[in-house]
Amino acid sequence: MPGYELFDDAEKKEVMDVLETGIYMRYGFDGPRNNVWKAKELEQALTERFDVKYAQLTSSGTTALSTAMAALGIGYGDEVIMPTFTFVASFEAVLSVGAIPVLVDVDDTLTLDPAAVKAAITPKTKVVMPVHMCGGMADLDALKAICKEHNLLLLEDACQAIGATYKGQALGSIGNAGTFSFDFVKTVTCAEGGVVLTNSEDVYTKCDGYTDHGHDHLGVDRGADLHPFLGYNYRISELHAAVGLAQIRKLDKFLEIQRNNKQVLKAALEGIPGVTFRRLPDPKGDAATFLSFFLPDAEKAAAAAAAIKAAGIPAFYWFDNNWHYVRKWNHFTNGVSLTGFGPEVKAVMDTYKTKQFPASDAIISRTISTPINLAWDEKELEARAQKLAKAVKSVL
Repeated sequence: MPGYELFDDAEKKEVMDVLETGIYMRYGFDGPRNNVWKAKELEQALTERFDVKYAQLTSSGTTALSTAMAALGIGYGDEVIMPTFTFVASFEAVLSVGAIPVLVDVDDTLTLDPAAVKAAITPKTKVVMPVHMCGGMADLDALKAICKEHNLLLLEDACQAIGATYKGQALGSIGNAGTFSFDFVKTVTCAEGGVVLTNSEDVYTKCDGYTDHGHDHLGVDRGADLHPFLGYNYRISELHAAVGLAQIRKLDKFLEIQRNNKQVLKAALEGIPGVTFRRLPDPKGDAATFLSFFLPDAEKAAAAAAAIKAAGIPAFYWFDNNWHYVRKWNHFTNGVSLTGFGPEVKAVMDTYKTKQFPASDAIISRTISTPINLAWDEKELEARAQKLAKAVKSVL
């Protein structure tokens, strides 16, 4: 991670195919594009690679989430249970469809705590949205059981877990719908892009229209399309899809490298008193984009993160990160929006001005993650492992 580390002639070839046609939009212009349809090719490759019936590309992981919610019928006043530890796009997407984000605690998987999910369910709850953070997975058996018991939808935000699996199934393919992000720092990148995966023809058809101004794509050309419902411009371009098409063919190679590199770094920390590791409900399915570990308390974790950075190694101390943890989401907790909220949404958003999450704080304040790169050679990997261990030991 990220896939751009291993860009080569494969990406250039796919992009050049598009450049030579001069048609960069994914729809229409059938004649001059000379049968070059990179978005269609990538969608087909995604369905095959992740064993799902349908894939709808979008302009980003954020628009993939918004699209999936709309297609699942999630809208004004519906409650979406989501974790305190995620990227800001998760709650942005919820709010974009007029729904209500209901934040609940994470556990030592760094994903939704099933007990917290169960406690948060109300008559307005419509969907549970686990976010498979840092390449790992939520406890999907427990979450699926909760959804079945309460007749709720399961929407997987797998934007950070491309290629990860849970008991043999690809993350993103297990719920009613799932999403990936293909932004520039993801394992598979389109530079910008995302996708909705689903096995439901109805959900797919709605995603297909919603991402393109409501076009039904059944006419002989775009001008003949009907518009059964409102939609937006969430389209991916052919240029971006071309990059992703080359990248998806490399995913197995990427995963092999990541898993090897992560194991070397993890081995360097194993046996150090006071270091424990994130729990993975299915260790074999880990995409291995990050090595995430815990120190005994917040003070030592913050000091270790600083020492790791001083050694020249990236370290994410999420407790102080303003993109990924609720503690620093000031715009969210203060309800700062250019467009405002409807009264029902605003009433809930106002509660976040004072709401605390001590259980999540107790975990995230002790958590450090270091990213796993693809381009390290063996010598650099070993040097990083030694520096990482030395930095952690220096504070214990």
